[in-house]
Amino acid sequence: MSKSAVTAAVVLVLSHVLVAQRGGTPAPATPTVAPAIAGVVAAGAKVEVIKDGLQGTEGPIAMSDGSVIFSETTANRTIKVAPDGTVSTFLEATEGANGLAFDGQGRLFATHVPWGASKVSIIYPPTAKKVIVDNFNGQPFGRANDLTVARNGGIYFTDSANTTVADAKPPLPPALYYLPPSGKLIEVLHDVAFPNGVLLSRDERTLYLNDTRGEYMIAFDVQRDGTLTNRRNFAKYEGVVKNADGSLNSGADGLAIDSEGRLYVAAVNGVQVFGGDGKHLGTIPVSRVPQNIAFAGKDKRTLYIVGRGAAYRLQMLAQGFAGRAK
Repeated sequence: MSKSAVTAAVVLVLSHVLVAQRGGTPAPATPTVAPAIAGVVAAGAKVEVIKDGLQGTEGPIAMSDGSVIFSETTANRTIKVAPDGTVSTFLEATEGANGLAFDGQGRLFATHVPWGASKVSIIYPPTAKKVIVDNFNGQPFGRANDLTVARNGGIYFTDSANTTVADAKPPLPPALYYLPPSGKLIEVLHDVAFPNGVLLSRDERTLYLNDTRGEYMIAFDVQRDGTLTNRRNFAKYEGVVKNADGSLNSGADGLAIDSEGRLYVAAVNGVQVFGGDGKHLGTIPVSRVPQNIAFAGKDKRTLYIVGRGAAYRLQMLAQGFAGRAK
């Protein structure tokens, strides 16, 4: 892909950002073309549009049959895309489920975003459904956003504490939390303006956190008891812009990891790819600002991208991490 083509794709994506910020109706989702990123994606690979017109798109995660499911948050359902591209409803009445994660028992965990009813729960299978946590020290969450479940059953999740409800002020600040397999909920941090996507490394010795209103992905070392130390800036996002109020906007949202430990970030200018050392390797343009991503399909070599009411897929050279669903 030529430099001019990449520039044109980025301009297209940013035009969608401006339309969204102004409250207008976005143009239809359209295919885009990936640049060559060594070992990740071949030059000219097509980002295909699977479906447009969805009501909220978040939390994609692989199923064992090669399909992918994701949250249609505003519509209160979970959508399934089969390997052949067939789209169907997987779950109904999901109470604003957003981020999704499977544990080792095949239970599907979700964060729920509705104001006044935000929580973390198990939503599948039906026999396992239950609320896991809905408050911190008696105060309700503002907007539980994303989560990742460790092999030992510990849950890390973010509360972005943002709401579209007029004049509503969350009682808790934006935060990252850790819920041990047995024990009390721990607040890890509350000094990041918009904590968002969260994901464990392949060996679960590192936790990565996206900061939507910052310049850097944050990393932590995971201790044996699940607590976090050695907080540091891990990778610098590309294309960070300023909002009208002067605050930063990286758009950094969902995360995915591949079999080589490379990290994929849904961000303001597309899907940004970083090496295991935090070096930026390239960006895959998407016609609308992506919100979340996951590897699925045969051998986990298809990258599924969702955001702003649309779902896409891209055939990859890279293979998603096979050690867990995401």
